[in-house]
Amino acid sequence: MKATKKEIKITSALKKKIAEIVDERIRETHVKREDFSELKTIVKEVAEAQKRAEEELKELREAQKRTEEEVRKLAEAQKKTEEEVRKLAEAQKKTEEEVRKLAQGLNRTREDLGGLARSISYAFENEAYRMLPHVLARYGIEVEKKIVRAEIRGKEINFFGKGRRDGREIYIVGEVKIRLDETKRREDPFKELKEKVKAVRQEYGEVEIVMLLVTHFATKDMLKKAEERGILVVQSYEW
Repeated sequence: MKATKKEIKITSALKKKIAEIVDERIRETHVKREDFSELKTIVKEVAEAQKRAEEELKELREAQKRTEEEVRKLAEAQKKTEEEVRKLAEAQKKTEEEVRKLAQGLNRTREDLGGLARSISYAFENEAYRMLPHVLARYGIEVEKKIVRAEIRGKEINFFGKGRRDGREIYIVGEVKIRLDETKRREDPFKELKEKVKAVRQEYGEVEIVMLLVTHFATKDMLKKAEERGILVVQSYEW
């Protein structure tokens, strides 16, 4: 006896259910494809970002290398500068030593010149002591008491003596100056003589005083100033 084949009947409800299942499977497949596409995009972007990062890192390494090179050059330059400063310091030290030696030599020269000037001044002064009585006689002054060096009221007077002029007693107060000129580094000879005349008057009262400057050379201007002040200037050529 033959088996009877049972026929399956697809109802409307079943068709609907099958359609829903198929739609769900298609939708799931579509979502997975979109996710994959998005993942590919992300991977590509990450790869590009990584490439840019590597490029920037390369540039940073090159910049670091350049910086290190600059630092090395600066260090070398600093070393050279320090060496130059050291050499300059040594040169300065040598210069200071040379200046010190020159200063010592100059001081010795000044001392020698000062001693020579004093020797000349003393020799000139000694000659003047001998010759002044004869020279002053030509100016109408008769020396009665030997002209000497004297200290009066704390003032050292090169020429001090007594004499007569026109029958009147006079005091002779004088200074020696090798040169009588306008050199500023020398003391004012007129002021100096005036102070010594003042000392004599303090000692001897209001006596008549002949003010005298004895010199080897006097400028015309200084001779004029001396005359205006009533000072007699005797130059060495006069004896």
